[in-house]
Amino acid sequence: MKASPSKKIVVSHRVFPETLAALAEIGNVRAPNPRQQFAKPQLSKLAKDADAFMAFMPDVVDDAWLLRAPKLRVVAAALKGYDNFDLAACTRRGVWVSNVPDLLTAPTSELTIGLMIGLARKIREGDSRIRKSRHSRWQPDLYGKGIFGSTVGLIGLGMIGTAIAERLQGFGATLLYFEKNVPRKDLETRLKLTRCALPELLARCDFLIVTVPLNASTYHLLNDDALAGCKPGALLINPARGSVVDEAAVMRALQSGRLAGYAADVFACEDLSIPDRPKGIPRRLLEHPATLFTPHLGSAVESVRQDIELRAVANIADWACGRPPRDAVNRPIV
Repeated sequence: MKASPSKKIVVSHRVFPETLAALAEIGNVRAPNPRQQFAKPQLSKLAKDADAFMAFMPDVVDDAWLLRAPKLRVVAAALKGYDNFDLAACTRRGVWVSNVPDLLTAPTSELTIGLMIGLARKIREGDSRIRKSRHSRWQPDLYGKGIFGSTVGLIGLGMIGTAIAERLQGFGATLLYFEKNVPRKDLETRLKLTRCALPELLARCDFLIVTVPLNASTYHLLNDDALAGCKPGALLINPARGSVVDEAAVMRALQSGRLAGYAADVFACEDLSIPDRPKGIPRRLLEHPATLFTPHLGSAVESVRQDIELRAVANIADWACGRPPRDAVNRPIV
């Protein structure tokens, strides 16, 4: 569509040149330098007269933020989860919120399998040994776990949980799943999945993979009580949200031996919707040898990230044309 100088679009983080070009077809774009990010005061100042806002994982849009952006009409989130956006406040103030519901599914599920194998086969320890020049011959140690013949539990069977189950089909594992919503009978047959209650899944599984979104019912879903019921020596993998697990409880389970390892791409300190979230990753967790971490790389595939940004642009373009954003997650009061 033709650019409208009257529409001001603020982009909070670095994006691809193609994204900027697409946004420029819609309105007047304000985006940070590719080598820098907007400081919070600068971003807040830019938002004062913004019509559209392209948001990313570190951004928070709540009632206080919206008060400082009275012209805002659309928040296009270049991400899947939107727990850091106050949908009720946006709806009340006439602001559309959209996400990118599916483009993150494949890369996140691929990374999850990588974390699963890396943790089980002690790849971190092996790599460290090589880099410290402590390897000159084969040694009978660093024995880990194989996926073949194991039991894998999926805590949540949404798009990412389903994609993980699809990718595990050739590994020779028994697959269980816990899902609070209706049973997925179609997937049970196609993917050889068995539904069970969470306590049973925890007690039976060698691998536990968390794929539920963060909300009031899933906050610290895996706490001390839940982890106490795990199969001894289980491995826990978290590509979902950091606060779905209680990181302190995970540390205690690692120390007691109840958990044999923990891998994560997400951390509680990132969950901006939690007011009393920790300021960083617990040091004892970082230093524990039976852990494997990545810095929120779930969708960090270049072509995928570009597609995600362009999908967010499409949501802004829909609004600019007078249509509801195609991936809207609310319906504002106008």
